[in-house]
Amino acid sequence: MKKLYVAIFATFFLICSSASAEQPTLVVAHTPDYQPLNFMRDGELVGIEADNARELAMLLGMKLERRVMPFAELLKALDAGEVDIVMAGVSVTNERRERLLFTDPFMRVGQMAIILADSAASFGHPRAMYRAGVRIGVEPNTTGHRFVENRLPDASLQFYADPDAAFQALREHKVDLYIHDAPTSWRLASDRDNQDMLGLFRALTEEQLAWAVRKDNTLLAARVNAALAQLQSTGTIRAIQNYWIPVTVQLR
Repeated sequence: MKKLYVAIFATFFLICSSASAEQPTLVVAHTPDYQPLNFMRDGELVGIEADNARELAMLLGMKLERRVMPFAELLKALDAGEVDIVMAGVSVTNERRERLLFTDPFMRVGQMAIILADSAASFGHPRAMYRAGVRIGVEPNTTGHRFVENRLPDASLQFYADPDAAFQALREHKVDLYIHDAPTSWRLASDRDNQDMLGLFRALTEEQLAWAVRKDNTLLAARVNAALAQLQSTGTIRAIQNYWIPVTVQLR
């Protein structure tokens, strides 16, 4: 009888321990249209942020759950508590700081211009975009959009939902330049489908990319910052970036 009680107690203890040891889940929001940060390949989400999320969840001891959605829906999902953290190559801006709690930055980038390769003679010079009437494509509500509005008031501004749409507009000569984050220009170095495009590797701005949590989620932000510091000190963040970025660019 004593052995039976011991067996029952042991079984009960294992069940309780298993329940209490169940891993919490880190729900991460991604937007898969930003190569090499996040993009789809053979039906799978891959890229710098996809790898960052995996490493972060492992270090936090949490299960990873990904939610893929358009960029415009990221902050709504965060505000609604549908996701815990946004990892989608988000630039840190004062406007976004009013709504979000950013972690420490994990990457430094800048806005860069992209042109058709055969337009290099006309638009390859850095000053070319400052001419009155130059048609410039941007993605709405981005740092590139704000740069053109603030610094290029004489330009003809046109909006495109994503880089691929802008690339098609360049091919059809609807715009002269497309301004977007540096990773979009880096992507062209190994993108066989867009070899007719040329990224001008001169940064127009200097920005920091960071992950975002809800404004009141200071505990998660602190845990993520501690994990990020460890990932940086071990070289993991740099190794991920080196794997996905085929060119080395110095922002000047």
